[in-house]
Amino acid sequence: MVNEVRPGLYLDSVALMRLSRQLTALPEVADAALMMGTPSNLQVLDDAGLLDDCGRAATPGDLIVAFRVQQAGAANRVLEEARRMLARPATGATHHAARPRGLEAALRRQPESNLALISVPGEFAAAEARKALDLGLHVMVFSDNVSVAEETALKREARERGLLLMGPDCGTAIVAGVPLAFANRVPRGDIGIIGASGTGIQEVSCLIAREGGGVSHALGVGGRDLSAAVGGLSTLAALEMLDHDPATRHVVLVAKPGDPAVTATILRRIGTSSKTFTVCLLGGESGTLPPNATAATTLAAAARHALGRDPAGAAPALPETMRPLPPGRTRVRGLFAGGSLCAEAQVVFLAAGERVTSNVPVPGAASLPGGGDGHQLLDLGADEFTRGRPHPMLDPSVRDAALDAAMSDARVGVVLVDVVIGQGAPPDPAGHLADRLPAHDGATPQVIASVTGTDADAQVRAAQVARLERAGAWVAPSNADAAALALACVRAGATREVPQ
Repeated sequence: MVNEVRPGLYLDSVALMRLSRQLTALPEVADAALMMGTPSNLQVLDDAGLLDDCGRAATPGDLIVAFRVQQAGAANRVLEEARRMLARPATGATHHAARPRGLEAALRRQPESNLALISVPGEFAAAEARKALDLGLHVMVFSDNVSVAEETALKREARERGLLLMGPDCGTAIVAGVPLAFANRVPRGDIGIIGASGTGIQEVSCLIAREGGGVSHALGVGGRDLSAAVGGLSTLAALEMLDHDPATRHVVLVAKPGDPAVTATILRRIGTSSKTFTVCLLGGESGTLPPNATAATTLAAAARHALGRDPAGAAPALPETMRPLPPGRTRVRGLFAGGSLCAEAQVVFLAAGERVTSNVPVPGAASLPGGGDGHQLLDLGADEFTRGRPHPMLDPSVRDAALDAAMSDARVGVVLVDVVIGQGAPPDPAGHLADRLPAHDGATPQVIASVTGTDADAQVRAAQVARLERAGAWVAPSNADAAALALACVRAGATREVPQ
Protein backbone atom coordinates (compact mmCIF):
# COMPACT_ATOMS: atom_id res chain seq x y z
CA MET A 1 0.00 0.00 0.00
CA VAL A 2 1.29 3.45 -0.93
CA ASN A 3 0.07 6.95 0.01
CA GLU A 4 1.35 10.25 -1.33
CA VAL A 5 0.01 13.55 -0.02
CA ARG A 6 -0.02 16.58 -2.34
CA PRO A 7 -0.36 19.64 -0.05
CA GLY A 8 -2.73 22.35 -1.23
CA LEU A 9 -3.71 20.57 -4.46
CA TYR A 10 -7.50 20.62 -4.95
CA LEU A 11 -9.50 18.77 -7.59
CA ASP A 12 -13.26 18.35 -7.48
CA SER A 13 -14.88 14.98 -6.79
CA VAL A 14 -15.72 14.23 -10.42
CA ALA A 15 -12.12 14.73 -11.54
CA LEU A 16 -10.84 12.66 -8.63
CA MET A 17 -13.22 9.80 -9.38
CA ARG A 18 -12.11 9.75 -13.01
CA LEU A 19 -8.45 9.70 -11.99
CA SER A 20 -9.18 6.95 -9.45
CA ARG A 21 -10.78 4.90 -12.19
CA GLN A 22 -7.80 5.40 -14.52
CA LEU A 23 -5.34 4.42 -11.81
CA THR A 24 -7.35 1.35 -10.80
CA ALA A 25 -7.41 0.21 -14.43
CA LEU A 26 -3.61 -0.17 -14.50
CA PRO A 27 -2.71 -3.88 -14.54
CA GLU A 28 -0.35 -3.50 -11.59
CA VAL A 29 -3.01 -1.95 -9.34
CA ALA A 30 -5.28 -3.95 -7.03
CA ASP A 31 -7.18 -0.92 -5.71
CA ALA A 32 -6.76 2.86 -5.77
CA ALA A 33 -8.43 6.11 -4.76
CA LEU A 34 -7.62 9.81 -5.02
CA MET A 35 -9.38 11.92 -2.38
CA MET A 36 -9.10 15.18 -0.54
CA GLY A 37 -7.90 14.74 3.03
CA THR A 38 -11.17 15.54 4.80
CA PRO A 39 -12.02 13.56 7.96
CA SER A 40 -14.82 11.70 6.18
CA ASN A 41 -12.55 10.80 3.26
CA LEU A 42 -9.82 9.62 5.62
CA GLN A 43 -12.36 7.29 7.18
CA VAL A 44 -13.40 6.02 3.75
CA LEU A 45 -9.78 5.29 2.80
CA ASP A 46 -9.14 3.62 6.15
CA ASP A 47 -12.23 1.41 5.79
CA ALA A 48 -11.03 0.41 2.32
CA GLY A 49 -7.59 -0.52 3.67
CA LEU A 50 -5.92 2.21 1.62
CA LEU A 51 -4.69 4.59 4.33
CA ASP A 52 -1.22 4.63 5.89
CA ASP A 53 0.47 6.99 8.36
CA CYS A 54 1.45 9.38 5.56
CA GLY A 55 -2.17 9.73 4.46
CA ARG A 56 -3.44 10.12 8.03
CA ALA A 57 -1.38 13.31 8.34
CA ALA A 58 -3.26 14.97 5.44
CA THR A 59 -5.43 18.04 6.04
CA PRO A 60 -8.73 18.83 4.25
CA GLY A 61 -6.87 21.00 1.74
CA ASP A 62 -4.48 18.20 0.73
CA LEU A 63 -4.91 15.59 -1.99
CA ILE A 64 -4.16 11.96 -1.10
CA VAL A 65 -3.06 9.46 -3.76
CA ALA A 66 -3.62 5.97 -2.31
CA PHE A 67 -3.18 2.61 -4.00
CA ARG A 68 -2.32 -1.02 -3.46
CA VAL A 69 -0.30 -2.94 -6.08
CA GLN A 70 -0.69 -6.50 -7.33
CA GLN A 71 3.00 -7.38 -7.19
CA ALA A 72 6.10 -6.18 -5.41
CA GLY A 73 8.25 -3.70 -7.27
CA ALA A 74 5.37 -2.02 -9.09
CA ALA A 75 4.74 0.78 -6.58
CA ASN A 76 7.24 3.24 -8.02
CA ARG A 77 5.91 2.79 -11.57
CA VAL A 78 2.33 3.31 -10.42
CA LEU A 79 3.26 6.39 -8.38
CA GLU A 80 5.00 7.94 -11.39
CA GLU A 81 1.93 7.27 -13.53
CA ALA A 82 -0.30 8.88 -10.87
CA ARG A 83 1.91 11.94 -10.91
CA ARG A 84 1.68 12.13 -14.70
CA MET A 85 -2.13 11.90 -14.51
CA LEU A 86 -2.25 14.77 -12.04
CA ALA A 87 0.07 16.87 -14.19
CA ARG A 88 -1.96 16.49 -17.39
CA PRO A 89 -4.65 19.11 -16.64
CA ALA A 90 -2.00 21.74 -15.83
CA THR A 91 0.04 20.77 -18.92
CA GLY A 92 -2.91 21.35 -21.22
CA ALA A 93 -4.14 24.52 -19.54
CA THR A 94 -3.86 27.90 -21.18
CA HIS A 95 -3.52 31.28 -19.45
CA HIS A 96 -3.39 29.48 -16.13
CA ALA A 97 -1.87 32.48 -14.35
CA ALA A 98 -4.75 34.68 -15.48
CA ARG A 99 -7.48 32.52 -13.99
CA PRO A 100 -9.54 34.30 -11.31
CA ARG A 101 -8.61 33.27 -7.79
CA GLY A 102 -11.98 33.62 -6.14
CA LEU A 103 -15.64 34.43 -6.67
CA GLU A 104 -15.14 38.18 -6.52
CA ALA A 105 -12.43 38.10 -9.19
CA ALA A 106 -14.52 35.82 -11.39
CA LEU A 107 -17.52 38.12 -11.10
CA ARG A 108 -15.42 41.16 -12.00
CA ARG A 109 -14.32 39.37 -15.14
CA GLN A 110 -17.85 38.18 -15.99
CA PRO A 111 -20.23 40.68 -14.33
CA GLU A 112 -23.31 39.37 -16.16
CA SER A 113 -23.10 36.03 -14.29
CA ASN A 114 -25.87 35.26 -11.83
CA LEU A 115 -25.11 31.65 -10.82
CA ALA A 116 -22.16 30.10 -8.95
CA LEU A 117 -21.49 26.35 -8.96
CA ILE A 118 -19.71 25.27 -5.78
CA SER A 119 -17.62 22.10 -5.93
CA VAL A 120 -15.14 22.12 -3.05
CA PRO A 121 -14.69 19.78 -0.06
CA GLY A 122 -17.81 19.78 2.10
CA GLU A 123 -16.05 21.47 5.01
CA PHE A 124 -15.54 24.58 2.85
CA ALA A 125 -18.67 24.46 0.70
CA ALA A 126 -20.95 26.38 3.06
CA ALA A 127 -18.48 29.28 3.34
CA GLU A 128 -18.11 29.50 -0.44
CA ALA A 129 -21.88 29.30 -0.95
CA ARG A 130 -22.36 32.12 1.57
CA LYS A 131 -19.84 34.27 -0.34
CA ALA A 132 -21.80 33.69 -3.53
CA LEU A 133 -25.07 34.67 -1.85
CA ASP A 134 -23.41 37.83 -0.51
CA LEU A 135 -22.49 38.66 -4.12
CA GLY A 136 -26.13 38.30 -5.20
CA LEU A 137 -25.63 35.00 -7.03
CA HIS A 138 -27.90 32.00 -7.22
CA VAL A 139 -25.96 28.94 -6.04
CA MET A 140 -25.68 25.30 -7.07
CA VAL A 141 -23.82 23.32 -4.38
CA PHE A 142 -22.44 20.19 -6.00
CA SER A 143 -20.44 19.38 -2.86
CA ASP A 144 -21.71 16.88 -0.33
CA ASN A 145 -20.84 16.48 3.37
CA VAL A 146 -22.51 19.78 4.27
CA SER A 147 -24.35 19.55 7.58
CA VAL A 148 -28.12 19.82 7.71
CA ALA A 149 -27.78 22.86 9.98
CA GLU A 150 -25.56 24.63 7.44
CA GLU A 151 -27.87 23.65 4.59
CA THR A 152 -30.90 25.07 6.39
CA ALA A 153 -29.10 28.29 7.28
CA LEU A 154 -27.88 28.80 3.71
CA LYS A 155 -31.32 28.21 2.26
CA ARG A 156 -32.88 30.68 4.67
CA GLU A 157 -30.28 33.26 3.68
CA ALA A 158 -31.00 32.60 0.02
CA ARG A 159 -34.74 33.02 0.59
CA GLU A 160 -34.22 36.33 2.38
CA ARG A 161 -32.22 37.58 -0.62
CA GLY A 162 -34.69 36.28 -3.22
CA LEU A 163 -32.12 33.77 -4.49
CA LEU A 164 -32.19 30.04 -5.18
CA LEU A 165 -29.76 27.66 -3.51
CA MET A 166 -29.66 24.23 -5.16
CA GLY A 167 -28.19 21.38 -3.14
CA PRO A 168 -26.03 20.50 -1.27
CA ASP A 169 -25.19 17.31 -3.13
CA CYS A 170 -27.05 18.65 -6.15
CA GLY A 171 -25.73 16.60 -9.05
CA THR A 172 -28.10 17.64 -11.83
CA ALA A 173 -29.58 20.87 -13.15
CA ILE A 174 -30.47 22.50 -16.46
CA VAL A 175 -30.62 26.28 -16.35
CA ALA A 176 -31.84 28.16 -19.42
CA GLY A 177 -30.87 25.24 -21.61
CA VAL A 178 -27.41 24.78 -20.09
CA PRO A 179 -26.83 21.32 -18.52
CA LEU A 180 -24.88 21.46 -15.26
CA ALA A 181 -22.99 18.59 -13.59
CA PHE A 182 -24.66 15.24 -14.43
CA ALA A 183 -27.27 16.34 -16.93
CA ASN A 184 -28.29 15.69 -20.51
CA ARG A 185 -28.62 17.80 -23.61
CA VAL A 186 -32.32 18.38 -24.17
CA PRO A 187 -34.20 20.99 -26.24
CA ARG A 188 -35.54 24.18 -24.68
CA GLY A 189 -39.26 24.02 -24.10
CA ASP A 190 -42.10 24.93 -21.76
CA ILE A 191 -41.83 22.19 -19.11
CA GLY A 192 -40.03 22.99 -15.87
CA ILE A 193 -38.69 20.32 -13.52
CA ILE A 194 -37.99 20.54 -9.80
CA GLY A 195 -36.17 17.54 -8.41
CA ALA A 196 -34.77 16.26 -5.15
CA SER A 197 -33.50 13.44 -7.34
CA GLY A 198 -30.64 13.67 -9.86
CA THR A 199 -31.33 10.62 -12.03
CA GLY A 200 -35.05 11.35 -11.67
CA ILE A 201 -34.49 14.72 -13.34
CA GLN A 202 -32.36 13.06 -16.01
CA GLU A 203 -34.93 10.36 -16.82
CA VAL A 204 -37.88 12.78 -16.95
CA SER A 205 -36.06 15.41 -19.01
CA CYS A 206 -34.76 12.82 -21.49
CA LEU A 207 -38.15 11.14 -21.93
CA ILE A 208 -39.71 14.56 -22.55
CA ALA A 209 -37.01 15.34 -25.13
CA ARG A 210 -37.33 12.01 -26.92
CA GLU A 211 -41.09 12.53 -27.25
CA GLY A 212 -40.67 15.92 -28.90
CA GLY A 213 -40.98 18.18 -25.86
CA GLY A 214 -38.52 20.53 -24.23
CA VAL A 215 -37.40 21.78 -20.82
CA SER A 216 -37.36 25.40 -19.67
CA HIS A 217 -35.34 24.75 -16.50
CA ALA A 218 -34.59 21.70 -14.35
CA LEU A 219 -33.74 22.76 -10.81
CA GLY A 220 -32.19 20.28 -8.37
CA VAL A 221 -32.85 21.06 -4.73
CA GLY A 222 -30.84 18.37 -2.92
CA GLY A 223 -31.99 15.07 -1.47
CA ARG A 224 -32.70 16.44 2.03
CA ASP A 225 -34.78 19.44 0.99
CA LEU A 226 -38.14 17.81 1.77
CA SER A 227 -36.98 16.67 5.21
CA ALA A 228 -38.53 18.14 8.35
CA ALA A 229 -35.24 19.84 9.22
CA VAL A 230 -34.88 21.73 5.92
CA GLY A 231 -38.58 22.27 5.35
CA GLY A 232 -38.62 22.32 1.54
CA LEU A 233 -36.98 25.76 1.41
CA SER A 234 -35.37 25.29 -2.01
CA THR A 235 -38.41 23.52 -3.44
CA LEU A 236 -40.57 26.49 -2.44
CA ALA A 237 -38.03 28.92 -3.93
CA ALA A 238 -37.89 26.93 -7.17
CA LEU A 239 -41.70 26.88 -7.33
CA GLU A 240 -41.73 30.64 -6.93
CA MET A 241 -39.23 31.13 -9.76
CA LEU A 242 -40.93 28.80 -12.21
CA ASP A 243 -44.32 30.24 -11.28
CA HIS A 244 -43.09 33.65 -12.47
CA ASP A 245 -41.24 32.31 -15.51
CA PRO A 246 -43.26 33.08 -18.67
CA ALA A 247 -41.40 30.36 -20.59
CA THR A 248 -42.69 27.64 -18.24
CA ARG A 249 -46.17 26.24 -18.90
CA HIS A 250 -46.12 23.10 -16.78
CA VAL A 251 -43.98 21.96 -13.83
CA VAL A 252 -42.95 18.43 -12.84
CA LEU A 253 -41.99 17.82 -9.20
CA VAL A 254 -39.82 14.68 -8.77
CA ALA A 255 -38.66 13.41 -5.39
CA LYS A 256 -38.51 10.49 -3.07
CA PRO A 257 -41.05 10.77 -0.23
CA GLY A 258 -40.31 13.54 2.25
CA ASP A 259 -41.74 14.66 5.55
CA PRO A 260 -45.57 14.61 5.32
CA ALA A 261 -45.96 18.09 6.78
CA VAL A 262 -43.38 19.51 4.36
CA THR A 263 -45.07 17.75 1.46
CA ALA A 264 -48.40 19.25 2.50
CA THR A 265 -46.82 22.73 2.54
CA ILE A 266 -45.44 22.19 -0.98
CA LEU A 267 -48.82 21.04 -2.25
CA ARG A 268 -50.56 24.09 -0.75
CA ARG A 269 -48.08 26.33 -2.57
CA ILE A 270 -48.69 24.43 -5.81
CA GLY A 271 -52.40 25.09 -5.36
CA THR A 272 -51.83 28.86 -5.50
CA SER A 273 -49.97 28.70 -8.82
CA SER A 274 -51.38 29.57 -12.23
CA LYS A 275 -49.36 26.69 -13.75
CA THR A 276 -50.33 23.04 -14.01
CA PHE A 277 -48.26 20.39 -12.21
CA THR A 278 -47.28 16.75 -12.21
CA VAL A 279 -46.27 15.43 -8.78
CA CYS A 280 -44.13 12.26 -8.70
CA LEU A 281 -43.11 11.13 -5.21
CA LEU A 282 -41.52 7.76 -5.92
CA GLY A 283 -43.08 5.18 -3.64
CA GLY A 284 -44.83 7.76 -1.48
CA GLU A 285 -48.32 9.11 -1.06
CA SER A 286 -48.98 12.49 -2.65
CA GLY A 287 -51.80 13.26 -0.25
CA THR A 288 -54.64 15.50 -1.38
CA LEU A 289 -53.56 17.26 -4.54
CA PRO A 290 -54.84 20.70 -5.54
CA PRO A 291 -56.99 20.92 -8.71
CA ASN A 292 -54.05 22.06 -10.86
CA ALA A 293 -51.89 19.01 -10.02
CA THR A 294 -51.93 15.34 -11.03
CA ALA A 295 -50.05 12.50 -9.35
CA ALA A 296 -47.74 10.23 -11.31
CA THR A 297 -46.44 6.98 -9.82
CA THR A 298 -43.39 6.64 -12.10
CA LEU A 299 -40.94 8.92 -13.85
CA ALA A 300 -42.19 7.68 -17.21
CA ALA A 301 -45.78 8.53 -16.26
CA ALA A 302 -44.67 11.99 -15.10
CA ALA A 303 -43.03 12.69 -18.46
CA ARG A 304 -46.11 11.52 -20.38
CA HIS A 305 -48.47 13.62 -18.27
CA ALA A 306 -46.28 16.71 -18.68
CA LEU A 307 -46.57 16.26 -22.44
CA GLY A 308 -50.37 16.07 -22.22
CA ARG A 309 -50.55 12.33 -22.84
CA ASP A 310 -52.08 9.41 -20.97
CA PRO A 311 -49.84 8.83 -17.94
CA ALA A 312 -50.58 5.10 -18.02
CA GLY A 313 -49.16 4.70 -21.50
CA ALA A 314 -49.17 1.38 -23.33
CA ALA A 315 -47.94 -1.68 -21.48
CA PRO A 316 -44.73 -3.00 -23.04
CA ALA A 317 -45.55 -6.08 -25.08
CA LEU A 318 -43.70 -9.36 -25.11
CA PRO A 319 -42.47 -10.32 -28.60
CA GLU A 320 -44.18 -13.04 -30.62
CA THR A 321 -41.07 -15.20 -30.79
CA MET A 322 -40.19 -16.40 -27.29
CA ARG A 323 -37.91 -19.01 -25.77
CA PRO A 324 -38.28 -20.54 -22.30
CA LEU A 325 -36.17 -19.26 -19.47
CA PRO A 326 -33.91 -21.90 -17.89
CA PRO A 327 -35.84 -23.95 -15.27
CA GLY A 328 -36.01 -22.41 -11.81
CA ARG A 329 -35.00 -18.94 -12.97
CA THR A 330 -37.99 -17.05 -11.60
CA ARG A 331 -36.41 -13.96 -10.06
CA VAL A 332 -35.30 -10.56 -11.25
CA ARG A 333 -32.01 -9.05 -10.09
CA GLY A 334 -31.82 -5.29 -10.60
CA LEU A 335 -28.39 -3.64 -10.67
CA PHE A 336 -28.84 0.13 -10.81
CA ALA A 337 -26.45 3.06 -11.09
CA GLY A 338 -29.28 5.56 -10.47
CA GLY A 339 -30.92 5.58 -7.05
CA SER A 340 -34.19 7.05 -8.33
CA LEU A 341 -34.26 4.51 -11.16
CA CYS A 342 -33.94 1.74 -8.57
CA ALA A 343 -36.80 3.32 -6.59
CA GLU A 344 -38.95 3.56 -9.74
CA ALA A 345 -38.40 -0.13 -10.51
CA GLN A 346 -39.50 -1.00 -6.97
CA VAL A 347 -42.68 1.03 -7.48
CA VAL A 348 -43.43 -0.97 -10.66
CA PHE A 349 -42.83 -4.30 -8.89
CA LEU A 350 -44.88 -3.40 -5.82
CA ALA A 351 -47.79 -2.15 -7.95
CA ALA A 352 -47.80 -5.57 -9.63
CA GLY A 353 -48.02 -7.30 -6.23
CA GLU A 354 -44.50 -8.70 -6.39
CA ARG A 355 -42.21 -9.24 -3.40
CA VAL A 356 -39.06 -7.15 -3.64
CA THR A 357 -36.08 -6.40 -1.43
CA SER A 358 -33.58 -3.58 -1.85
CA ASN A 359 -30.74 -1.89 -0.02
CA VAL A 360 -32.74 1.35 -0.41
CA PRO A 361 -36.39 0.26 -0.16
CA VAL A 362 -39.23 2.59 -1.05
CA PRO A 363 -42.17 2.84 1.35
CA GLY A 364 -44.32 -0.28 1.17
CA ALA A 365 -41.59 -2.72 0.23
CA ALA A 366 -41.14 -4.00 3.77
CA SER A 367 -44.91 -4.43 4.26
CA LEU A 368 -45.16 -7.26 1.74
CA PRO A 369 -44.84 -10.70 3.39
CA GLY A 370 -41.85 -12.83 2.50
CA GLY A 371 -39.87 -9.98 1.03
CA GLY A 372 -36.63 -11.89 1.50
CA ASP A 373 -37.79 -14.49 -1.01
CA GLY A 374 -38.66 -12.00 -3.74
CA HIS A 375 -36.87 -10.12 -6.45
CA GLN A 376 -33.80 -8.09 -5.50
CA LEU A 377 -33.24 -4.54 -6.75
CA LEU A 378 -29.95 -2.92 -5.74
CA ASP A 379 -28.81 0.69 -5.90
CA LEU A 380 -25.09 0.23 -6.56
CA GLY A 381 -24.53 3.94 -6.02
CA ALA A 382 -25.39 3.62 -2.33
CA ASP A 383 -22.66 4.19 0.25
CA GLU A 384 -22.00 0.51 0.95
CA PHE A 385 -20.96 -0.03 -2.67
CA THR A 386 -19.11 3.25 -3.32
CA ARG A 387 -17.15 3.70 -0.09
CA GLY A 388 -13.63 4.37 -1.33
CA ARG A 389 -14.65 3.71 -4.93
CA PRO A 390 -16.13 5.74 -7.80
CA HIS A 391 -19.88 5.92 -8.34
CA PRO A 392 -21.14 3.45 -11.00
CA MET A 393 -22.35 6.37 -13.13
CA LEU A 394 -18.70 7.42 -13.37
CA ASP A 395 -17.15 3.97 -13.49
CA PRO A 396 -19.24 1.15 -15.03
CA SER A 397 -16.80 -1.46 -13.69
CA VAL A 398 -18.30 -0.96 -10.21
CA ARG A 399 -21.19 -3.13 -11.45
CA ASP A 400 -18.97 -5.91 -12.81
CA ALA A 401 -18.81 -8.20 -9.78
CA ALA A 402 -22.55 -7.89 -9.07
CA LEU A 403 -23.33 -8.57 -12.75
CA ASP A 404 -21.15 -11.68 -12.81
CA ALA A 405 -22.85 -12.95 -9.64
CA ALA A 406 -26.32 -12.35 -11.02
CA MET A 407 -25.58 -14.03 -14.35
CA SER A 408 -24.37 -17.16 -12.53
CA ASP A 409 -27.20 -17.29 -9.95
CA ALA A 410 -29.45 -20.24 -10.82
CA ARG A 411 -32.51 -18.44 -9.39
CA VAL A 412 -32.21 -15.34 -11.62
CA GLY A 413 -34.12 -15.26 -14.91
CA VAL A 414 -33.72 -11.58 -15.76
CA VAL A 415 -30.99 -9.10 -14.91
CA LEU A 416 -32.35 -5.55 -14.97
CA VAL A 417 -29.84 -2.72 -15.54
CA ASP A 418 -29.79 1.00 -16.24
CA VAL A 419 -27.30 2.93 -18.35
CA VAL A 420 -27.11 6.68 -17.71
CA ILE A 421 -25.28 8.84 -20.26
CA GLY A 422 -24.71 12.58 -20.63
CA GLN A 423 -22.32 15.02 -18.99
CA GLY A 424 -20.08 13.37 -16.41
CA ALA A 425 -20.72 9.86 -17.74
CA PRO A 426 -17.97 7.72 -19.33
CA PRO A 427 -17.61 7.74 -23.14
CA ASP A 428 -19.15 4.27 -23.64
CA PRO A 429 -20.88 2.81 -20.55
CA ALA A 430 -23.04 0.52 -22.70
CA GLY A 431 -19.95 -0.85 -24.38
CA HIS A 432 -18.40 -1.77 -21.04
CA LEU A 433 -21.60 -3.53 -19.97
CA ALA A 434 -21.96 -5.32 -23.31
CA ASP A 435 -18.40 -6.64 -23.09
CA ARG A 436 -19.24 -8.27 -19.73
CA LEU A 437 -22.26 -10.17 -21.01
CA PRO A 438 -21.77 -13.86 -21.76
CA ALA A 439 -22.74 -15.35 -25.10
CA HIS A 440 -26.51 -15.36 -25.49
CA ASP A 441 -26.95 -19.17 -25.52
CA GLY A 442 -30.25 -19.54 -23.69
CA ALA A 443 -28.61 -20.89 -20.53
CA THR A 444 -28.06 -17.54 -18.81
CA PRO A 445 -30.48 -14.85 -17.64
CA GLN A 446 -31.92 -12.35 -20.08
CA VAL A 447 -30.52 -8.83 -19.64
CA ILE A 448 -33.13 -6.07 -19.93
CA ALA A 449 -31.84 -2.51 -19.95
CA SER A 450 -32.87 1.11 -20.24
CA VAL A 451 -30.68 3.97 -21.46
CA THR A 452 -31.28 7.39 -19.90
CA GLY A 453 -30.07 10.03 -22.32
CA THR A 454 -30.61 11.59 -25.73
CA ASP A 455 -28.98 11.41 -29.14
CA ALA A 456 -27.63 14.91 -28.52
CA ASP A 457 -25.48 13.60 -25.67
CA ALA A 458 -21.82 12.92 -26.45
CA GLN A 459 -22.36 9.16 -26.07
CA VAL A 460 -25.39 9.22 -28.47
CA ARG A 461 -28.26 7.20 -27.02
CA ALA A 462 -29.04 5.36 -30.27
CA ALA A 463 -25.46 4.09 -30.44
CA GLN A 464 -25.59 2.96 -26.82
CA VAL A 465 -28.85 1.10 -27.43
CA ALA A 466 -27.43 -0.60 -30.53
CA ARG A 467 -24.32 -1.68 -28.63
CA LEU A 468 -26.42 -3.39 -25.95
CA GLU A 469 -28.74 -5.04 -28.45
CA ARG A 470 -25.81 -6.50 -30.39
CA ALA A 471 -24.72 -8.16 -27.15
CA GLY A 472 -28.15 -9.75 -26.69
CA ALA A 473 -29.68 -7.29 -24.23
CA TRP A 474 -33.26 -6.18 -24.59
CA VAL A 475 -33.47 -2.37 -24.37
CA ALA A 476 -36.77 -0.85 -23.27
CA PRO A 477 -37.89 2.73 -24.04
CA SER A 478 -37.78 3.75 -20.37
CA ASN A 479 -36.64 2.46 -17.01
CA ALA A 480 -40.26 1.82 -15.97
CA ASP A 481 -40.86 -0.16 -19.17
CA ALA A 482 -37.71 -2.19 -18.52
CA ALA A 483 -38.98 -3.11 -15.05
CA ALA A 484 -42.39 -4.10 -16.44
CA LEU A 485 -40.77 -6.23 -19.16
CA ALA A 486 -38.59 -7.98 -16.60
CA LEU A 487 -41.66 -8.96 -14.61
CA ALA A 488 -43.53 -10.07 -17.73
CA CYS A 489 -40.62 -12.34 -18.68
CA VAL A 490 -40.32 -14.15 -15.35
CA ARG A 491 -44.08 -14.47 -15.04
CA ALA A 492 -44.31 -16.02 -18.51
CA GLY A 493 -41.25 -18.14 -17.83
CA ALA A 494 -39.91 -17.03 -21.18
CA THR A 495 -38.06 -14.30 -22.99
CA ARG A 496 -37.57 -13.32 -26.58
CA GLU A 497 -35.52 -15.16 -29.13
CA VAL A 498 -32.48 -13.22 -30.26
CA PRO A 499 -31.01 -14.06 -33.68
CA GLN A 500 -27.46 -15.37 -33.43
